[in-house]
Amino acid sequence: MKATVLIPAAGMGRRMGASVNKQYLDLAGRPILAHTLALFDGHPQVEHIYPILPAEEISYCQEQLVARYGFSKVRRLVPGGAERQDSVRNGLLALAQDGLAQDQRPVLIHDGARPLFNPQLIPELLEAIARTGACVLGVPAKDTIKEVDCGLISATPDRQRLWQAQTPQGACYRHLAAAYKRAADEGIVGTDDASLLELAGQPVAMVTGDYRNIKVTTPEDLVIATAFLDMQQENFA
Repeated sequence: MKATVLIPAAGMGRRMGASVNKQYLDLAGRPILAHTLALFDGHPQVEHIYPILPAEEISYCQEQLVARYGFSKVRRLVPGGAERQDSVRNGLLALAQDGLAQDQRPVLIHDGARPLFNPQLIPELLEAIARTGACVLGVPAKDTIKEVDCGLISATPDRQRLWQAQTPQGACYRHLAAAYKRAADEGIVGTDDASLLELAGQPVAMVTGDYRNIKVTTPEDLVIATAFLDMQQENFA
């Protein structure tokens, strides 16, 4: 079964300091979100894409991104919620409404502001979901991490056991729906999709990703993303 992809992009991007939401900022001639959608729209193992946006941006996104760039796998645009977790839950509800709530359907969740994900990793992610039930993309931590309490270091975790979580993260529909329902029923707020799956007792496999798969959150990130894209174009030239 091919993957269905939820792309939460309902954040306001206040740290970017721009007059428009960060997903529409220009990156090498295209909006950031257009780059992200293209990663999945062109992949043969992706069946449907559900961008999740602020309700007031849906018409704009449909006209200026989906129609303009011809993204054929975008099933529909989903209104987001107050928090990322609410947006993903809305996306899962949209899948159920569209008859895509099969228990074993693989669902990937990818941040709209991560336009540099390597889509060649999609088969490995889907294999991990088939094998374990859930997965997260990540990279080993490069820096020493400190736990800090009231301005003082309280612990230094073993860096060999620490990974930086990225997206896509994913699971079969049944596990995701159960984890998000449990979180809503019990008032649990997770830092990412994997944390909710972990709390629900679902094993989550770690798939090695790429350090270039940054989340564009600050103006500095936009400069770095532009440099990475320039490098890719030079390599293909």
